[in-house]
Amino acid sequence: MALPVRAADAHHDAMRFSVNIPNFGDFADARTVASLARTAEEAGWDGLFVWDHVVHDKRPRPFGDPWILLAAAALATSRIRLGALVTPVPRRRPEQLARQVATLDRLSGGRVVFGAGLGAPDEEYESFGEPVDPVLLAERLDEGLALIDRYWSGEAVVHTGPHYRADDVALLPTPVQRPRPPVWIAGYWPNRRPMRRAARWDGAVPLFASANHGYAPDPGEVRDVVAHIRRHRTAPDRPFDVVVGGASPTAAGAARDMLGPLADAGATWWDERRPIDRDGLDRFADVLRRVEAGPPRLGRADGR
Repeated sequence: MALPVRAADAHHDAMRFSVNIPNFGDFADARTVASLARTAEEAGWDGLFVWDHVVHDKRPRPFGDPWILLAAAALATSRIRLGALVTPVPRRRPEQLARQVATLDRLSGGRVVFGAGLGAPDEEYESFGEPVDPVLLAERLDEGLALIDRYWSGEAVVHTGPHYRADDVALLPTPVQRPRPPVWIAGYWPNRRPMRRAARWDGAVPLFASANHGYAPDPGEVRDVVAHIRRHRTAPDRPFDVVVGGASPTAAGAARDMLGPLADAGATWWDERRPIDRDGLDRFADVLRRVEAGPPRLGRADGR
């Protein structure tokens, strides 16, 4: 059973579909990302999400700043949701992030989703001399998220915490979306703490130890995640999304067989991701072919 968000959540036709791309390789170029975003919108996708990495596998290759890439995508589209999946909040300044997201939300007319998590400590923190202690990073994540939420209110913020300070500052303008852009929290299942954190916000992006990037998770595990989140929701009537992903087939029957059980388990978004262990992850031409084919078709077997 899906989270009690909206009556149609358990139905396959309520699932939304996004395209997921890295911010390196061909997608380091903002014009390329804008072109893909425009094509995705025309093909019927509901969102475009980019990675937020500064390095990946230590391989020397071009990277683009995710917020500039998303700004280009916002100017090229009018409907689809946009965001980073996910931004490692502990390696950012909360005031900077709050400003970037608010600016993008206004530029896009209120279409931003803020995906947040810890990131990869052994790569994107240690490589730059940043602390890698997971407890410390989790503290920074929680304190940073709470601060960002307050900054988005537009009211003056006074805060003295273990990691951040704010001395009577108000960040204007506010995001278009009120009370805030949706905040989705990522984490690896079966770790419980990240999903308990997600339960306090607006969505969860569970990654699975049993399913690498680009491979669909087991519906039973998705059902377990949803049940865990439901037990920890403090505002069960507030809209909440569960985002899973992988590489989907384009044939309607095969797509229905893969994604239907995930929708039944409570997933509300399917995030189309190329397998990380195959070629083409960061090649525009390869991704474009899948995007042009349109989102998975999950209609009834009789085609209606």
